Amino acid sequence: MTAPLTPHDQHSPHDEPGEGRPPSHGQPSGESGAPYPSGYPEHPGHASGHPEHPGHPGHAELSEHSEHSEPGPELRAELVRASLVAIAVAVSGVLLGLLWLWLAPKVPLVSDGSAVYLKNSEGEDAVGADGVFTLLGLAFGAVSAIVVFLLFRHGGIALVVGLAIGGVLASVIAWRLGVWLGPTSDVVAHAKAAGKGVTFDGPLKLGAKGALLAWSVAAMVIHLVLTGLFGPRDPEPALPPPAPMPEAR
Repeated sequence: MTAPLTPHDQHSPHDEPGEGRPPSHGQPSGESGAPYPSGYPEHPGHASGHPEHPGHPGHAELSEHSEHSEPGPELRAELVRASLVAIAVAVSGVLLGLLWLWLAPKVPLVSDGSAVYLKNSEGEDAVGADGVFTLLGLAFGAVSAIVVFLLFRHGGIALVVGLAIGGVLASVIAWRLGVWLGPTSDVVAHAKAAGKGVTFDGPLKLGAKGALLAWSVAAMVIHLVLTGLFGPRDPEPALPPPAPMPEAR
């Protein structure tokens, strides 16, 4: 009597490598005439999830991300123009400060030897200095907006931001310059130098700090109005050709 065949001794027709299936794990690939039958890649290393072909969608996403991470030449040019506008507007604040010092009404003071008083207690000279600064800021803002619009008619939001930042910087420069060039802020020392009962000018002050925004507000509003009235228009979409009329029978 013979012993029954073990499972390892049994062969199935499906185990043959020539019928479209890969060889078994125990059989070396070199023993078969077709080590890599049809339907399997010749280079197993490329079967991983990271293909090296440059046309793969992963490479396209990386290249697209790198392109969008850097600003384009048009955006860089617009930022450069906005920076130049902000610097030019800020420097022009020197002229605003000189005009404010010249046009602002003087505040007359007088000393009696022990204290300093306003010569005209009911005068509005101190408020007049704030009003002059505000009016000058509005005028300078309108002029700067007109000049920027004429120079950069196709400007975008960056130019408006440059105008606003430059207007604030110019107002601060004008304020500090006018105070520095004006009468000294040491009223006691100035009164002693002038003498008892002698009228002298008080320091130049800006009581309403909101006047520092007058330049920027005027520049943005005027630039927006000019862009809406005289700015370039977007081309209108082309209308589809009319449908042919059916012929009358």
